[in-house]
Amino acid sequence: MTGKGAALALARSSRGAHPLVEEFTQSVSYDRALYRQDIAGSKAHARMLAAQSVISPDEAAMLVRGLDAVLDEIESGSFVWSAADEDLHMNIERRLTELAGDVGKKLHTGRSRNDQVALDFRLFVSDRTRDWQALLRALIAVLVDSAERHADLIMPGFTHLQPGQPVSAAQHLLAYAWMFRRDAERLAEADGRIRVCPLGAAALAGSTFPLDPRAVAAELDMRGVFRNSMDAVSDRDFVLEALFCASLIMMHLSRLSEDIILWASPAFGFIRLPDAYSTGSSIMPQKRNPDTAELTRGKCGRVYGALLSLLTVMKGLPMTYNRDLQEDKEQFLDTDATVALSLRVMTGLLGEVVFVPEKMHEALRKGFVNATELADYLAARGVPFRDAYRAAGKAVDEAAGRACGLEDLPADVLQGIHPLIADDVRDVLNYERAVARRESPGGTGPLSVQRQIAELRR
Repeated sequence: MTGKGAALALARSSRGAHPLVEEFTQSVSYDRALYRQDIAGSKAHARMLAAQSVISPDEAAMLVRGLDAVLDEIESGSFVWSAADEDLHMNIERRLTELAGDVGKKLHTGRSRNDQVALDFRLFVSDRTRDWQALLRALIAVLVDSAERHADLIMPGFTHLQPGQPVSAAQHLLAYAWMFRRDAERLAEADGRIRVCPLGAAALAGSTFPLDPRAVAAELDMRGVFRNSMDAVSDRDFVLEALFCASLIMMHLSRLSEDIILWASPAFGFIRLPDAYSTGSSIMPQKRNPDTAELTRGKCGRVYGALLSLLTVMKGLPMTYNRDLQEDKEQFLDTDATVALSLRVMTGLLGEVVFVPEKMHEALRKGFVNATELADYLAARGVPFRDAYRAAGKAVDEAAGRACGLEDLPADVLQGIHPLIADDVRDVLNYERAVARRESPGGTGPLSVQRQIAELRR
């Protein structure tokens, strides 16, 4: 390009960005949350540069002291963030250069903001998901404690939201404990893929400097380094995996919330909500609304949305880094806040919920949940199961007509339904004994429940 065209292009390149563009492209308003990880990564990078003789040990020491001073300023609230510096990295580098002079300008040797942000965000996602694991363990502990206290409490187990068979309340609570344990395991497994060091990839092709990414990884307690520089700066599958794990956590919390909402309704009446985790109505004084459970159920959709949003961002990106990737952080930051708070709230709520045994027992009788016991009783005496099933159905019809439980039917009525029904059927129809007989692995029997509790505590 020559003449007027070249002059125009040069003039355009020297103009500042339009204020709207500055507002549109800045990320410092939210990526500043990664300041700890950015400073830790920069300190490790500075030490590595000195170890590789790219800068002097004195220069590295100046950089580390300067970065520590920046950290102190940020945490004391005196650091001045500027949208004009665009992002977290440039804000910190600007202040470091003010403190350390021209030496501050050497920090970026051998790296790009592309591998720098990938490192920062990997450390941040790892740190936050480790916190989720701790919160999950706290929730599991509350569930296990409650299960141990309610090991002898019998309630209906449901399928299709219809009363099915008697189970212990402990078995129901432990079902959620196992779900959350798997969530914690998934996060621990994902951490090995998240905590991989991308430094040394630079913009996309690697660096001409003799860098040692493994030294940086070792200092930052990372699990290894990237094998491909283009992959290192271009993918965000580690964020997607964390968002997927978050979606499963929220799904399990939502299911638990749904049970709490149902159980707290007078139609069930299985639990009483603590005042601290429920609200009243503005005009109906008799109500206690399960707002915390309802909000947890509702927030599940927002976490799903974050996962789908980032999947959509990623699906059409060419190699390597594209500015679209800036969209990963707000999605994760919102998800992190949602998951962490939801786990804390559910742990607090479950710690104060009060179970109502008499309502559970009433539901056992009304639901005829010992009908399968009667069918199994007859089948054990040689009656073909389908015939035993029909006989148990007749007994249910009879009990429903009399507005009583199966266990309350007179002996002559039961024998009229099937001649093989004897007096020992009373023991079979007892809810506690029905639960106690189910000692198959993972079953609701007391020994099985105690084994589950012991394993979860370990």
